[in-house]
Amino acid sequence: MIAFGMNGGPLPREHGFPVRMVVPGLYGFVSACKWISRMTLTTYDAEQAYWTERDWATDAPIKISSRVDTPKPLSDSPVGRTFIGGVAWARGVGIDKVEVRIDGGPWQQATLGPDANNDYWRQWYLEWDADAGQHFVACRATNKDGEVQTAARMSPFPEGSSGIREIAVNVG
Repeated sequence: MIAFGMNGGPLPREHGFPVRMVVPGLYGFVSACKWISRMTLTTYDAEQAYWTERDWATDAPIKISSRVDTPKPLSDSPVGRTFIGGVAWARGVGIDKVEVRIDGGPWQQATLGPDANNDYWRQWYLEWDADAGQHFVACRATNKDGEVQTAARMSPFPEGSSGIREIAVNVG
């Protein structure tokens, strides 16, 4: 795709104005190109891309992943009934379930937002009776093929990050 706008307006300069290339389902270092000045049709055998010359992966599909968006890490939350919520994604397959773990306890199934035939991401939430103190909240996703988000931590280099994300929240 050639993107010329973002969030209902023109593409900002820092995001590639006037246009940038985006290939859905691949990490940006594989597919995205800002400030396009020319395009060349080629193959991986004939040419190396800018990032692969710097030892990033040639092909890097987006991995199953999830994140906690609320509460924010290290935020102060009141004692009592609240919500934990976030987003999960699984390229081309879709999300079947999201589970949340609080303070290393058992995984609890979260409620998913509407699917709307979206094969990439889903919002999710879990009601939580929060006690005073610092708590650690983690989430993991399972795609519609039954594949569970890996717990193996990996940095973004060379083929995209992975692992279970956990945040600390202060209650009280």
